[in-house]
Amino acid sequence: MKKVGNPNSISRILLFSLAFMLTFSIQIFAQDAATMVPAADAPVASAPVGDAAAGKAIFNAQCAACHKLDAKMTGPALRGVGAKYEKEWLYKWIRNSAELIKSGDERANKIFNEYNQSPMNAFPQLSDADLDNIIAYTMEPKAAPVATTEVAAVPGGKVEGGGISNEVILGALALVLAMLVVMLLLVNSVLTKIAKANGIEAAQKEKTLPIWKAFAKNQFLVLVTVIFLLLSSAYFAYGWFMQIGVDQGYEPIQPIHYSHRIHAGDNGIDCKYCHSSARDSKHSGIPSLNVCMNCHKSIAEVAETTLAEGKEFGVDYNQEIQKLYDAVGWDVAEQKYTGKTQPVKWIRIHNLPDFAYFNHAQHVTVAGIECQTCHGPVEEMEIMYQHSPLTMGWCINCHRETDVKLKDNDYYKKIHEELSKKYGVDKLTAAQMGGLECGKCHY
Repeated sequence: MKKVGNPNSISRILLFSLAFMLTFSIQIFAQDAATMVPAADAPVASAPVGDAAAGKAIFNAQCAACHKLDAKMTGPALRGVGAKYEKEWLYKWIRNSAELIKSGDERANKIFNEYNQSPMNAFPQLSDADLDNIIAYTMEPKAAPVATTEVAAVPGGKVEGGGISNEVILGALALVLAMLVVMLLLVNSVLTKIAKANGIEAAQKEKTLPIWKAFAKNQFLVLVTVIFLLLSSAYFAYGWFMQIGVDQGYEPIQPIHYSHRIHAGDNGIDCKYCHSSARDSKHSGIPSLNVCMNCHKSIAEVAETTLAEGKEFGVDYNQEIQKLYDAVGWDVAEQKYTGKTQPVKWIRIHNLPDFAYFNHAQHVTVAGIECQTCHGPVEEMEIMYQHSPLTMGWCINCHRETDVKLKDNDYYKKIHEELSKKYGVDKLTAAQMGGLECGKCHY
C-alpha cells in the first residue's frame, strides 16, 4: 500500500510558520513605532518665538546681501544665531551695531574685527516682532537634500531604468527581418525542387540591351544629362564657396560655462551692464571678471531649482562659479582675495573680417538697435552661439529695411530733414541715409 503523509502534521507546520511570521512582524512594527515616538523623559527643544516664513521674507530683503545661513559672506553665517546670543543683545546689534561696538561690547568688537571691520547697516525700523521672525527663520534646521531618482543615459542609446532601449527594439526587428529572408529562401528552394520533380522548366528571359548602352546611344539624353550635371555642380560649388567664412550657428564650449538664459533671461540683467563698452566703443568687449564678482561675491551657490535645471544641460552651476573664484583668486571661506589669479581663455564667437568696419556705439547708442536684432534671442540661450550669418548681403538688407529713429535723437535731425525733402518721404531708411556707400564699411 502507498504511504501517505500525516495531514495533521502538515497543518501544524503551517500554523507554526504563520504564528512565527505574525510575531516577527509585530516586533518590527513595535520597534518602528518606538523610534517614531520620543521617550517621555527625552528633552524637547523649545520652538523659537516668531514666524519663520515672515522672517525669511525679511531676511531676503534686508540681510541676504551680506549674510547666508550656512556659509560666511561679508558677515558670519546666521544658522542657529538665536542659540548663540541673547535676544536682547541681538536686538541691539541688529538695530545699531556701530553704537554697540562703540560702547566697548566685547562680543560686538570681536565680530567687527573678525570680518575686516566691515560696517553693518543699522535697522532701527525693524520691530521686535520682525526681529523675532528673523531669528525664528535662522533657527530652522537645515533641510536635508532631496534624493532624486535619475535615469542614467549610457553611450550607445542604452537607458538604465524603466523602459526598453532602442538597441533591443532594433535588434528584435533585425532578427524578424533575417527570419523572413531565410523563410523566403527556403520557400524558393522548395518551389524550385517541386518544379524540377514535375518537369516544369522556368521561362527563359529574352536578352535585351542593357539600359546604360541604350542611354549612351541616345545623344539627346546624354546632352541633357551633361547640361544638368554641369548646372547642378555649378550651383553646389557656388553655395559651398559662399559659405566660406560664414560661421552661423557656431557654438563653442567656453572654459567657464556662462548661461545667458539665466543672467539675461531669468534675472533680466541688461546686456550693456556686462558689455558696457558697446555704448561708446567700436567693440562690445569681453566683460572683466570683476564685473562677474560684483554679484558673485555674494552668490556662491545657485538655488536648488536652478541647479536642477543645470543638470538638464549637463552643467553644475556651482562648479562653474568655483571656476570663476579660482580665476580671480577669491577665497570663499575667508571672504577675501588671495592674489593668485588664473587667465580665462575665452573663445571668440562673432568675428568679422578685417576689411569690414562695424561700430557697436553707432548701432546701439545712436541708432538704438536692440542687441537681439543681430545676436538673436540671447535671453533664451544656455550656450551662446552665432545667430546671424553676418554677411554683406545680410547687413545691406537690414540697412534697406530699417528706418532711422529720430525720437530723442538729434544726431540725424538736420540731415534727415534735408534728405526727406529730397526723396519726398517722411521716414528715411539707413540705406537712404548713405548706408549703402562702400566707404561706410570698407575703408
